[in-house]
Parts: sequence; structure tokens; C-alpha cells
Amino acid sequence: MIAHIKGVLAEKFNNSVIVDVSGVGYEITITSLDYESVNLGDEIKFYTYHQVREQDESLFGFTSLAAKKLFELLITVNGIGPKAAISILSLAAPEEVRNAIANADSAFVSKAAGVGKKSAERVIVDLRDKVGIPSHYGATIANVPNQKPENDEALDALIALGFPLKEATSALENVDSSLPVDERIRLALKNR
Repeated sequence: MIAHIKGVLAEKFNNSVIVDVSGVGYEITITSLDYESVNLGDEIKFYTYHQVREQDESLFGFTSLAAKKLFELLITVNGIGPKAAISILSLAAPEEVRNAIANADSAFVSKAAGVGKKSAERVIVDLRDKVGIPSHYGATIANVPNQKPENDEALDALIALGFPLKEATSALENVDSSLPVDERIRLALKNR
């Protein structure tokens, strides 16, 4: 399995990018938010999900580990494939999508291209208990136009340490989000 790819962004097209790694180009499908935030020539790292099917192989990439873990949860839902999961994650920052699922906001999830009302409700039913409690991180992207979504580095770090998404979110729940990342991680581990 390919866990991540780090290289130079060589090309961008239709929510896909080609990352050049020592002369080898990897085509990666990414969310529209990630697509807008990366520029040609940038040194970039994508956490990847490698899908192998009978007729093809595909790479799906994410700039944060939390987004990748949420993607992996989304594709476990019956009727939600990788493209629908990418579409859901394209709605807002990963934390906002996770928060919408935790708050049972099926109307938000159903805004994704290719995701109907019933599929959105199935996402809520299947994942609400798996994504952790609703959080207070950040403003909803829909309410703040042209705001670039920020990744929660403390959440990514806890996930990298082996915490499941739900436990990492719970550990950060009562930690002040304005503190430096290392302090937030320390307090989350201490309060665990």
C-alpha cells in the first residue's frame, strides 16, 4: 500500500494532480479544497489511499491525515465509494465534515455531488458514533466566504500516534484551540 507521496506538483486538472517523485509521476485524485490550496511547482505531501480494483488502480490524496482517516470511514458506508467520499470531503474542511456527521446534519452531507438524501442519512447512521463528539474547532466554511480551510495539526499528530479519529477528537475536546500545537498535544495526552 502507498501511505503517502511527497514530491513536486507537476500538473493540475479536474480535481486531480500529478506529483513528480524523482522522475515518476503519480496521478492523485484530491478534494476540491486541496486542489485550490496547492500550486504548480510546490513541494507537497499527500497522505494517500490506494484503491485496487479488477480493471484499474487509483490513488486518492489528502493534505491531512485526519482527512484520510475520515475518507476511510466514509468508504465503509454502503453506497459510498471513493468518488462520493471525495465529494463529501470537498464540502468543507475535514473537521467541519466530521462535525456535521457528529451533529447528524444529513442536509450538509447531501450537498455533495452524487450523494442523495438517503445516502447522506446512511452516512450519519453508520458513522455518527465513529467520528467522535461534535467539536467547536473553527467556523463553518459556508459562513466564512473565501476562508482557506486549516488543518488541525494537533488532531493529525494524535492520529499519527495511533489514536482512532473518535478518541483523538475526544482528547482535544477541552483543550484550548488557540494554544500552540505541541502544548495542545501534551494536554490532550495528559487528559486522556
